[in-house]
Amino acid sequence: MHSNAANLAPFLIHLQENYPQHYHLVVETVRMVAPFFGDFVLAEVADGQTQLRWRDRYSELVYNPSQLSDGTLRFICLAALLLQPNPPATIIIDEPELGLHPAAVQILVSLLYGAAERTQLIVSTQSSLLVDELEPEEIIVANTHEGETILERLDGHQLETWLEEYTIGQLWEKNVLGGLP
Repeated sequence: MHSNAANLAPFLIHLQENYPQHYHLVVETVRMVAPFFGDFVLAEVADGQTQLRWRDRYSELVYNPSQLSDGTLRFICLAALLLQPNPPATIIIDEPELGLHPAAVQILVSLLYGAAERTQLIVSTQSSLLVDELEPEEIIVANTHEGETILERLDGHQLETWLEEYTIGQLWEKNVLGGLP
């Protein structure tokens, strides 16, 4: 899939035709975040272009992508990316939680964990909700010092006392972990 998801519709057709189990997993995962979502309606139109539409789960109405929220569209792209059968060696995602409902962030994190078993993931975030779903050792904080960027992996043992009273996300918000711009 392209970095801007411009080829999402052909990518979904490819999954539907060649990897139906993965395609259905994407659809079911989208339904976890958008229960009204039925399925994609993928059709080739003039000049080899593919149109992405979707069907309501509770009726036969077909809609355009513009009739989904930005967060739902973003989640569809993330689900397709993270559930693809043959991921690239590395996937880099900047702030995947943007526009998502807090409950969807938990589902997103489970997708990230699943994808991380098959590929290297690099995810940047400013979200305390997303950070709260991770173990301290899974977090690398970027700090700047005298014009240089320093990457430091958190140590859960060093944070034990803090974590008795606060979540990792609360420590992030209080800047105990660093990472100021």
